[in-house]
Amino acid sequence: MSKVALIVIDMINTYDHEDAELLIPSAGSVVPVIADLAERARRSSIPVIYVNDNFGEWRSHHGELLNHALEGPHAHLVEPLKPDADSLFVLKARHSIFFETPLHYLLQQQGIEQLVLCGQVTEQCVLYSALDAHIRHFQVIVPQDAVAHIHEDLARAALRMMERNMGARVCTSQDLWV
Repeated sequence: MSKVALIVIDMINTYDHEDAELLIPSAGSVVPVIADLAERARRSSIPVIYVNDNFGEWRSHHGELLNHALEGPHAHLVEPLKPDADSLFVLKARHSIFFETPLHYLLQQQGIEQLVLCGQVTEQCVLYSALDAHIRHFQVIVPQDAVAHIHEDLARAALRMMERNMGARVCTSQDLWV
């Protein structure tokens, strides 16, 4: 069996951005699913790695981003997903989890071959991250009930593209680590 990591994308969020009102309902539905996935991953000794937008806050570190999100009006979407002491955290500035981040190096150092991608936004950051993972020869798994979207039709198309064009396994969260 390949060594696997759970990647939580952009869930430490203030939801103070364009399209946030369209994203919030979907995010609310995936938060409990991602929280459960993270807990099951931890119980199975699977690394949980948060890769999160820095929102242009170049002087911030992950603790500051987390605190800022927890102080905002949508803290209920962040609180259940707080990283624990063993979680790893990588900041990103663009859509892909790999674009100019140390993530690829980190994954190689840990011998990770398979990535379970969850978080937001399916038709943006999750899609671009899946593509970048695929071209780096990682096996990609996307639990469709653990990814939030802005536009449902684009999210469905993105999941189909990941499956068809990138060989990603699209499944449900209950198919993993049961």
